[in-house]
Amino acid sequence: MNITGLESLVFGVDDMAGCRRYLLDYGLDEVDFDPAVGGSYAALDGSSIVMRHSGDPALPPLPPGAHSPCLRETVYGVADAATLEAVRLNLAADRPVEADSDGRLHAIDDAGFAIAFQLSRKRPYTARHLGFNVPGQPPGRAPNDCAANPDEVIKPRSLSHVVYFVPDAVQAEAFYARLGFVTTDRFNHLGPFMRPAGLQEHHTLFMLQRMNEHMVGCNHFTFHLGSAAEVLQHGWNFVKKGYQSFWGPGRHVLGSNFFWYFNSPFGAVMEFDADMDIHDDSWVPRVVDPGADNSQIFLFNARDKWAPGG
Repeated sequence: MNITGLESLVFGVDDMAGCRRYLLDYGLDEVDFDPAVGGSYAALDGSSIVMRHSGDPALPPLPPGAHSPCLRETVYGVADAATLEAVRLNLAADRPVEADSDGRLHAIDDAGFAIAFQLSRKRPYTARHLGFNVPGQPPGRAPNDCAANPDEVIKPRSLSHVVYFVPDAVQAEAFYARLGFVTTDRFNHLGPFMRPAGLQEHHTLFMLQRMNEHMVGCNHFTFHLGSAAEVLQHGWNFVKKGYQSFWGPGRHVLGSNFFWYFNSPFGAVMEFDADMDIHDDSWVPRVVDPGADNSQIFLFNARDKWAPGG
């Protein structure tokens, strides 16, 4: 099935003002906002975060064991009407599927997470070309094009991935496999990284086996930035605005993406990421034990700036 990736994540939140400020500081563009209802916040390609009051009766149910604030629905894009119909038939074989007035399909996956599918609404966009000067290769930037700009406006480019805690990772993986998702890598006894067939990025979905009653709902979510330098600079600016670093900066082993995670008011950690691997159907999934050595190839902690003589 030609499912093309994430389109939006819908959250039920308790601190509407704090969530709004967080998303604006993260760099997303405000599409709409009504304090009585909620708002939508988009990356450059139109993929987005949607927030609603946690008590909104129109929201799908919470995942099992979760409480607000929390992810309430994950929305995927599909390439065409034929794929959307194939998704409908697949899901309707063993669960209720509802279509809304916009043609979006809604259902619940085998782990209890609300999911939706729509014709993709992502858009082309223009952003600064990020070139790199590497010895032995043609220059990536023209002469006198300086890469370091303290006033650079850094914008998230696309919704990258979401991570669930699930009660049965084997069952959850089988559910998404039937929709054409491909497992790219796996942590033993923990869970799979998966990508939809219409996208070659290492993963849009990672699922973690629940080990205790605290591992519920959404673990984290993230948008792609343009480069490792953007992750570092934007993350540094985030720290200076008072947001608490949770993990990073560093670079993962599985997926190779640069990362920096921050606490958020969404009931999940929010990440900056960049430079994720892509894979085709010839890729053989790696299976490794979970742990620090397989989680990152390096890891730093933020500290105040320093200069010689300072």
